[in-house]
Amino acid sequence: MKRVIALADRSAMPALKLLAAANVLFLISFAVMLALATGEARGEIPACKGIDMLAALERDDPALLARIRAEAAATPNGDSLLWKLEKAGQEPSFLFGTMHMTDPRVTSLTPAAERAFDASRTVVIETTDVLDPAKMLAGMMKRPELTMFIDGTTLASHMSPEDAEAVEKALDERGIPPATVAKMKPWMLSAMLALPACELARKAAGAPVLDVKLAEDAKAAGKRLEGLETITDQLEAMASLPIEFHMQGLIDTLKLGDKTDDVIETMIVLYQSGQTGMYWPLFRAVLPGSDEDEAGYAAFEETMVTARNRNMAEKAAPILDEGDAFIAVGALHLPGPNGLVELLRKEGYTVSAVN
Repeated sequence: MKRVIALADRSAMPALKLLAAANVLFLISFAVMLALATGEARGEIPACKGIDMLAALERDDPALLARIRAEAAATPNGDSLLWKLEKAGQEPSFLFGTMHMTDPRVTSLTPAAERAFDASRTVVIETTDVLDPAKMLAGMMKRPELTMFIDGTTLASHMSPEDAEAVEKALDERGIPPATVAKMKPWMLSAMLALPACELARKAAGAPVLDVKLAEDAKAAGKRLEGLETITDQLEAMASLPIEFHMQGLIDTLKLGDKTDDVIETMIVLYQSGQTGMYWPLFRAVLPGSDEDEAGYAAFEETMVTARNRNMAEKAAPILDEGDAFIAVGALHLPGPNGLVELLRKEGYTVSAVN
């Protein structure tokens, strides 16, 4: 388990939180594309190089894996991506967890999810703003302080010379001219530097993330399409976290280097089997953090997951009242006592896993 153990760096948790943000914040997919548009055209899609940490644990430390599975089993609603929502007097609807990735293993729906999607009259994603690049860019420009340094400083001016050099080198390696992102806030760069080269190349080639694919398929089928958030909602959530947290996350993402590919690969493997409750128990075990990290994680979870869950449940209520809806949001919004599954149960829905 040498590579898994090598990942056990006490500075890793801030980077992991931002890796998770790439899968809870839909906006990042668009932000990455803005940066890629400034780079050179890419050719052949490189092979993905991430290693499945589950397989490594199964081989090298089955006892630790058993403890991780036991912790995951205690996570409410952490064992399915598709949930049926039922309430008296309404046609059933479905809640589906996504990953904001282009990987074919993610974008290929299971037969059950495909049936639920096909039967729906209304399809709901986190934000429909991403389907209109002009609208997306306009929204970002209305609040430039959320994504850019507008006080005369640059990203490099907030770093040591050594860290600034490391960031510039990482951007060059990904074909992103450093000058074009010099004033960009660190959380946007963290997403670009954390995603595997194969994912970046697919995005640059125009491959849609799962959520966009669902939206496009819904429009092609004549379904009604709705969103639960706006671009501003998502920008404000991420920007509300302390700049120190984001700067540390960017630096720690660089320290993890290619090992971030292992995290993404493992997340995809877990996603395929619907094991959303495994994410945090696994990564806390192989990427341990300090007490300070735990405090930072609590703030991150409240801002980027829990508070948004409450808002999503509220916005989804009138749509669900009409029935026949297919609601697709990031899979990390589903499990846990404050997840969407539990919140919708509190609203009087019978919510059952569809496996």
